[in-house]
Amino acid sequence: MIQKLSSAPFYLRAAQATERFRRHALLGYAIAVGAAIAAFALRLALVDTLPDGFPYLTFFPAVILTTFFCGVGPGTVCAGLCGALAWYFFMPASGYQNAFAIGFYAIIVAVDITLIHLMHEAARHLRQERAVSERLYENQRVLFQELQHRVANNIQFIAGLLMMQKRQALADPSRATAILSEAQTRLETISRVHRMLHDPGRMDLDIGPYLQTICNDVLESSGARQVACVVDFAPAQLDLTRLTALSLLVVELVTNALKHAFGPDEAGTITVSLRPLDEARYALTIADDGKGLAPGADPSKGDSLGLRICEGLAAQLHGKLTTSSGRGTTVRLDFPKQVPA
Repeated sequence: MIQKLSSAPFYLRAAQATERFRRHALLGYAIAVGAAIAAFALRLALVDTLPDGFPYLTFFPAVILTTFFCGVGPGTVCAGLCGALAWYFFMPASGYQNAFAIGFYAIIVAVDITLIHLMHEAARHLRQERAVSERLYENQRVLFQELQHRVANNIQFIAGLLMMQKRQALADPSRATAILSEAQTRLETISRVHRMLHDPGRMDLDIGPYLQTICNDVLESSGARQVACVVDFAPAQLDLTRLTALSLLVVELVTNALKHAFGPDEAGTITVSLRPLDEARYALTIADDGKGLAPGADPSKGDSLGLRICEGLAAQLHGKLTTSSGRGTTVRLDFPKQVPA
């Protein structure tokens, strides 16, 4: 089960909250000067309270807070100002003890600034990794929902297909075996189409070569050795759901052409073409050079299972099927490039 990532830890949120100060250099340096002055004023107020030997007591917090909120540059400026103020106002006359105290102060503030900088860098890397994880989670969630949607659509399509085959079998029980074989063939075709579409090795394959492979597969499985299939596709952008419907429609129409357009061992050509009609629509054309339709025949008024399947797939693409006959038969689908809102 996909679970959403928990909220960021407190130290990440605290480090992120300082970004506003760290992004504005002038504001950071102004804060550094103000922090040094405030620490100096506090040290003056405590001059009679603190014993000698604590010249930097109020300056260390100023350096640490400035570095944490404003960054290395302002922290270094604050450290320098605080060190100079402490040395000039709160340290006795010069000597090796003063030099030792200043050196000790320099080491302490350098370590503090370095550690705070490293902490901020670690927090930044953690935020970046967390953002990547959040994006991966969102992608996983979307893909999971899309997978559920596709599985539901596929099951619904298969259920409808089996229902139509069942009605055929009830209308003509003597053809029950043939009808079941036909249903098996269609389900195997659906399975092959989905395997090809979801094959990671084919993710960057153009639509033209992909459909050429599908058409060749249909020709091979039908045993039509004398029929050739030519695919002519312009570059097209189709999401996976619509490409699936388009693939199944092409398979159904090519299979129908093989059944009705050519006699046994008769040679012929089936042409599958996809071209843009305009900026908003595509035209898919499946044409054969076979014997064509009988005079006066109107396929749109037929009641064949293949026709109903084609009409259902065309509806999924929000398109309209038209059939014409001359030297052979041509089926054309006009459909929008984008799914209507």
